[in-house]
Amino acid sequence: MAEQAKRKARGSAGAGTAGQPAFGAAVEEVERILVRLEAEQVDIDDLAREVRRAVELIGLCRSKLAATETEVRAYVDALQASEPGTPAGGGPTEVAGSGGDADDSRLPF
Repeated sequence: MAEQAKRKARGSAGAGTAGQPAFGAAVEEVERILVRLEAEQVDIDDLAREVRRAVELIGLCRSKLAATETEVRAYVDALQASEPGTPAGGGPTEVAGSGGDADDSRLPF
């Protein structure tokens, strides 16, 4: 049951865009690769291929996270711009943990 909750939290494991796996499916594949590597179940002939695939998937996940962060910022900015008393052009909203000087009190969640 815990595994099912983890899968649901990661999002759909269905098809992604342009032949790429969805975020959840990519994370699950990286986890399977790591389990095999840690258990030393990867034949030396397959090691480079497995590591390369994990690196590709991690890059894909990072890209999807960055795109989602940008989209969420746009939604938050639009929401804040529509609130009475909010100055126009207040600048982009930083997402907590993004490395900027985020004002978490501005986030609606």
